[in-house]
Order: sequence, then structure tokens, then C-alpha cells
Amino acid sequence: MLPPHRPPVPPPLDIARLVPELAPLARRTTALRPKRGAPTPQESSLGGPLLWPRETPWPFCDRRDHHDGAGTVPPGPVPMVPVLQLFARDVPDLPFPEGTHVLQLLWCTLLHPDEPSEAVRPALHWRTESAIVPSGRPDEVPRPADGEYEADFLPNPCTLSPVEALDHPHRDLPEELRTLVLRAEEEHGFFLTELACVLESKVGGYPAWTQPPDWPSCAAGHRMAHLLSVTGDDEVDMDMGDAGGVYLFVCTECPGMPHASRHDCH
Repeated sequence: MLPPHRPPVPPPLDIARLVPELAPLARRTTALRPKRGAPTPQESSLGGPLLWPRETPWPFCDRRDHHDGAGTVPPGPVPMVPVLQLFARDVPDLPFPEGTHVLQLLWCTLLHPDEPSEAVRPALHWRTESAIVPSGRPDEVPRPADGEYEADFLPNPCTLSPVEALDHPHRDLPEELRTLVLRAEEEHGFFLTELACVLESKVGGYPAWTQPPDWPSCAAGHRMAHLLSVTGDDEVDMDMGDAGGVYLFVCTECPGMPHASRHDCH
């Protein structure tokens, strides 16, 4: 079983008082707090049905070299699966492009050797709810068949209970602060990751890395901003390749907000 890392929000101790040097590094985040359930297409969800426009074809992954953990390669394209749907009303700090109110994340659950850390090749869609509803939903949404998915990356449908919090760097902690944090941990009997780091599925804040940071840059050379993390969780029934995560980034300086992803695990 994977113990979900869900620290108290807000934390019981004042990290800014214990380590004042961390205060300028605090970032707002929204912990998504998934819970297994039966979300509707009109709700924010993790692994739930999407408010997908009828006239838009469902996306498939047509990579010829993607494979499951046993190395099995399916004979043809496989449908991508819904991973996350977020409405602006539930995550007001999410930087939606102008005129959009719905973020949808899908991915191919297979592994892709040429992608960063054999990532699941995520696809992001920004939509306007009022433009989707009149068209209706597709009559049928395809799902991967046996042999066309890797269970580590196939989420159960979950409702969300977003909670706002302050996030602090963990793997991204500047080296000059690491000694101060270690000293405070020993003196006051706490761990930074339990007190001030939101290491779970979330929007904003810092990536919930399990390995050293690997921040992407866009084609124009801009360092991309962390958009959201999707992490392994018992509720969602994904371990992401041994308690890992997939991290989505966007460039807020380039037109169209190009995105990139990273995947790591223990």
C-alpha cells in the first residue's frame, strides 16, 4: 500500500518563525485531495469523465514503440485516458489562458522510451465550458483494452476536495538553506517535508519531485513554470512506477502556453 503524503493544511507549526529564510520561497498551491467516487463530467475530478465536445475526435497515441512494464507493444494506436479535469471555480489560482475555464489532462498510460524519463506523453486541453455544453458529449468514449495500458498510470475515478496551502521547496531547496533547515529540524523535532511541503497531487507550488529536479525550458529558452503535479496515491490506485509522479509545466511567456512534462519515481 502507498501511504499518501498529505501533510496538515495549514501546518501546526510556523515554518516562517522556525526558518525565516524560507518565507520568501513560499508559494501558493492547491492540494487536490482525490477521493474515490463517481464524479460527473460537470465536476472537477481525477480519473473521472471529461466534459468533452462531441465534434472533437477522442485522442489516440500512435507511437509504434510505446510499451507496458513487461515490454509488450500493442499492434496499433491506443486511446488516451482522462487523468484530470479542473474548473476555474475550484482552482482560482490556476493560470487559465484568457477566455478558458476548463483544464483537461489526458495521457497514454504506456511508457515512451524517447520521452523524458519514459513519461506517459500527457496532452493538455484548455476549454470554455459554455462552448462545450451545447454540443453534447460523445456517445462513446474509448478505453484501452487489455495489453494496451500500464496499470501504474491508469487512475480510478475520484472526486476532488481542493485545499489551499503554502508550499515550500524540498528537492528545489537552495543549497545555502539546506544546513539551516537541517539544524532547525534537529532542534525542533520536525521534518520540512511533513511541515511545509505539499508532496501530493496539486496545482501550483513546487513540483513534488522524488528525484533531483529536472526543470524544462521551452523552445525559446524560457524556464517553464510548474503547473501541476499528479502523484501516486492509494485512492487513485496509481503508483506511477514506485510512488512517483508526473509533473506538468507551461511557458507563460510564449503564445499558446506551450507545455512539457517530467516523470520520476523512487
